[in-house]
Amino acid sequence: MSQVLLKERIRLRTPAPIPRELLPLGQILDGDCIEAMRSLPDACVDMVFADPPYNLQLGGDLARPDGSHVDAVTQAWDKFDSFAAYDRFTREWLTEARRVLKPDGSLWVIGSYHNIFRVGAMLQDIGFWILNDIVWRKANPMPNFKGTRFTNAHETLIWASTGEKAKYTFNYRAMKTLNDELQMRSDWVLPICGGPERLRKDGHKVHPTQKPEALLYRVMLATTEKGDVVLDPFFGTGTTGAVAKRLGREWIGCERDGTYREAARERIEMALPLDESALKTMQSKRTAPKVAFGTLIETGWIAPGTVLTDRKGRHTASVRADGSLVSGTQGGSIHGLGAALQGAPSCNGWTFWHLQHEGELKPIDAIRQLYLLATEP
Repeated sequence: MSQVLLKERIRLRTPAPIPRELLPLGQILDGDCIEAMRSLPDACVDMVFADPPYNLQLGGDLARPDGSHVDAVTQAWDKFDSFAAYDRFTREWLTEARRVLKPDGSLWVIGSYHNIFRVGAMLQDIGFWILNDIVWRKANPMPNFKGTRFTNAHETLIWASTGEKAKYTFNYRAMKTLNDELQMRSDWVLPICGGPERLRKDGHKVHPTQKPEALLYRVMLATTEKGDVVLDPFFGTGTTGAVAKRLGREWIGCERDGTYREAARERIEMALPLDESALKTMQSKRTAPKVAFGTLIETGWIAPGTVLTDRKGRHTASVRADGSLVSGTQGGSIHGLGAALQGAPSCNGWTFWHLQHEGELKPIDAIRQLYLLATEP
């Protein structure tokens, strides 16, 4: 085969990049998600994160043992006449998701036992290639009030590439650093969305299934790069958009509910992007504390860009997005950098590094203990 013909075949197989100005970046597309995605060009996004209706098939109200009402998913968007109707809907949005993904892009979809097995089979039928299934184990799940089943304490995420031999982004080193130098596993322990992060209006949840920002933080940091375009077909109250803004990613949302769109816009407007130095990621040595330092970053207990010092103020370091630290030209984990700065063979970063908290200089281990108390089941 001639080189000219080979190059022509490669050109036809690889779509030309879509100019950024032709994409609705930073916009929430109104209306049905399938129609909204059909308005986008082929191969224009780097990642799709989908939190579709779970088709929970809930019947009747749910009450606690004391008689109080439990907020459940009763909205019309989660109701389908049959499994066949749900399957048709799922196949259509997955087909559009694959069309708009770049060849080296990836899909994330989250669900529960009600829907994730059906979604997984269909995405394989369409041509996606499953890379991992991630178990999000909730640190503080809602109990099973009736006592008739096991407590549903997890949800499942599927991470898939566009095909068996497709390339994809995986920031292995950042994930290992985020997990204090241990390989990131496929079971993630993170709390459900609550406290000030949970959006409320007139005392009620704005959205019944708002996902925690820590979950999207890890997904995005793991499988996208700065400047990548992330599409969320089920945008809800904008968790994807808020985290994308923080991490320097572009985003596009699809959402037909006006209340959700309004809440999402307000939320994203308030989200503060990280500065360039905090967005850098790296890899360092292996340690294994009970709670990874990166967990405190993901969940907002310590913000990227925070300046840490030793107790006597001789050394300072800045926190990066993946939980690594930087001091001048040196970088490393809380333990590795602490040891390097002291010229010591090892260092317990949890007790070496301090930060200002409530007017006092405290070791970062104190923040870890506060996190453990707050997420205690």
